[in-house]
Amino acid sequence: MSLESLNLVAALPEIWLLCATSAILLLDLFVKDEQRDITYALALLTLLGSAALTVHGYAPVPRAAFSGMFVADSMSDVLKLGMDAAVALMLVYSRGYAAARNLYRGELFTLSLFALLGMMIMVSATNLLTLYVGLELLSLSLYALVALPRESTVATEAAMKYFVLGALASGMLLYGMSMIYGATGSLDLHVIASKAMSGSASHTLLVFGLVFLVTGIGFKLGNAPFHMWVPDVYEGSPTAVTMLIGSAPKLAAFGFVMRLLVEGLPSMVIQWQQMLIVLAVFSLAVGNLAAIAQTNLKRMLAYSTISHMGFLLLGVLSGTQNGYAAAMFYSLVYTLMAVAGFGVIILLSRAGFEADKLSDFKGLAQRNPWFAWMMLLVMFSMAGIPVFSGFFAKLAVIESIVNQEGFVWLAVVAVAFSLVGAFYYLRVVKLMFMDEPQDTNPIVMKGDMRFMLSLNCLAILALGLAPQRLLALCHDAIASSLGVL
Repeated sequence: MSLESLNLVAALPEIWLLCATSAILLLDLFVKDEQRDITYALALLTLLGSAALTVHGYAPVPRAAFSGMFVADSMSDVLKLGMDAAVALMLVYSRGYAAARNLYRGELFTLSLFALLGMMIMVSATNLLTLYVGLELLSLSLYALVALPRESTVATEAAMKYFVLGALASGMLLYGMSMIYGATGSLDLHVIASKAMSGSASHTLLVFGLVFLVTGIGFKLGNAPFHMWVPDVYEGSPTAVTMLIGSAPKLAAFGFVMRLLVEGLPSMVIQWQQMLIVLAVFSLAVGNLAAIAQTNLKRMLAYSTISHMGFLLLGVLSGTQNGYAAAMFYSLVYTLMAVAGFGVIILLSRAGFEADKLSDFKGLAQRNPWFAWMMLLVMFSMAGIPVFSGFFAKLAVIESIVNQEGFVWLAVVAVAFSLVGAFYYLRVVKLMFMDEPQDTNPIVMKGDMRFMLSLNCLAILALGLAPQRLLALCHDAIASSLGVL
């Protein structure tokens, strides 16, 4: 392998992230607990450097690296910027929360950065081996983050469930990948696509491999009926970790699906469309109906995530560039909403108290009117109410499937369950503005968190008022990515 075929410049953000995170890991050994802000600042600088390198290398022409096992294109660059922003916001929001729970340690920062590295590899991988390595780096980092509060039996139980079911999903994916390799004799997605399209690969083996791949994807995305880990992990994890699990990895999962199914197996679009239809409908039904019965806000948002992942799959299964762009736009908007929603939960939490019950939001408008309105923006957007970005994200997805013959019924199902979902989102708004507060303790927050959380929530509204630019960026990114083939 020559230096020219390596083309390290294309992978510069990942190389920077790996080197900087390894340096932080070593430096943190010499940092005292009362000086942990040094590690925090270094982590944010690392994220800033990663984003700057991604923007600097942004180009409409895809650039391959590591002999074609890795590609830097517009789609991966946009997703990486979204992931950098999500992880940075998670660290800013969780600083006070983590310090109050003895979690403000080097492990929180380094594991979050290593998880980000895994996500970045996932969205740029063009080889089954690279895809799997990125996925496992992300998964192992998240398992450790969930179990970070060692004295908490709830967190330990959540980590065990996550680990066992995550290992099962990884096994499914690996078995599916081995079948695809057996059918085509290659791990390269472009070669796999070419052989599957030419008919030189065993169709039966490809179909069986595809079943295992989609099953593994369903587990990783948290789609019903493979969703059983999502509510328990969301509830049992520290809220800062739940915020990470529920945001940036969804962008990585979208990139993973695009690489594996759309770029790797385009000739089998009919087969994976049928499988994704089942996952999408189940997710919309289970997610929205189960969320109504929840009294824990983190569990409610977990079931909400399941329904949102159903919407994301609707865009992908349309099988068109418009659908892929709509799904990409949806994943970016959802990440923005999820970070803001969990940020408000962290805002209301304090030492010894997790504000994760619906009752904890009663009377928030009297305690802090500004952030009650900010949470209203988040809930309205998640419900898909017009003017907010969540509405245009759902509209773009629905439009993409309506334009496909035979998929109108899917749009009807999506709209129906969106109306069901509006109930539990609006219930939170009702509790904040129409009920008397049960908790009268003052809400204490750092200035940087107040500013960033406000900016985060206002961005949800701004994207709803002017979604065209981001939608156009998603369309261009998808067109560039599919042009690789």
